[in-house]
Amino acid sequence: MRKYEVIFIVRPTVSEEEYKTVCEKFLNVLTSNGANKIDEKDMGQKELAYEINNFKSGFYHYFVVEANNDAAINEFDRQAKNSSDIVRHMITKIED
Repeated sequence: MRKYEVIFIVRPTVSEEEYKTVCEKFLNVLTSNGANKIDEKDMGQKELAYEINNFKSGFYHYFVVEANNDAAINEFDRQAKNSSDIVRHMITKIED
């Protein structure tokens, strides 16, 4: 199984309840497509290094998942790109 780090930034204008819903939704995207969650961290609201979509801060969230194929990662990437709640995301393969 391959391991991946997934980090995304949620726009700062969401409520705490909406933030939790977004995180659960995207974890569900990964797990429903065959990935297993290994670790999850809520990194809180942080200032961005530069302004993105007129936002100067955002809520950072981090997952480590493992998957047999790229289906879960590709689906996460597709949905994150189309989500108005996610300002930026990054997926990195962890080498063993």
